[in-house]
Order: sequence, then structure tokens, then C-alpha cells
Amino acid sequence: MMFNAGCWMRRLAVLAIATSLLAGCATVGSEGGESGACPPVVEYSRKFQARAAEELALLPEGSAIADMLVDYAVMRDQARTCADGIR
Repeated sequence: MMFNAGCWMRRLAVLAIATSLLAGCATVGSEGGESGACPPVVEYSRKFQARAAEELALLPEGSAIADMLVDYAVMRDQARTCADGIR
């Protein structure tokens, strides 16, 4: 089998370009810090939370919205943990 340097160099160039483009997508340094690495957690009043609970109770069993709210609660906990880790 003969070594094809042209094909090898083309693949290397494509890899280098792809790496450069993907590195440009990074918006936060790996060190973390107060640069917006953690999303803000919106605080809701007790009255608003009670209203949301009443509306949630009106949804049919197995509602997609109810499932999404479970995911949202997990993300809120993760955001709180992230913010607490920075402070």
C-alpha cells in the first residue's frame, strides 16, 4: 500500500480548521469565576408559587408540561449549586 501524503495533509488541514472553529464557540473560560458561568436563578414569590401549583394541579395526568417542570426544577438546583460553588 502506498502512502498518500496529499490525502493525509488534507485531513490534517480539515482537522485544524474544525478545531479552530469549535474553539471559537467557547464563551466561558475553564477557570469559571463570576463571568456568567452559572445561569441566574429567578426567585418567585410565595403567592406566585401557589398560583403555579394550582395551575399545575389542573393539568391532566401525565402532562408533558408537568414532566418539563420536573426537568426545570433539576436545572434550578444545578444553577444554585453552581452559584454556591463560585462564592
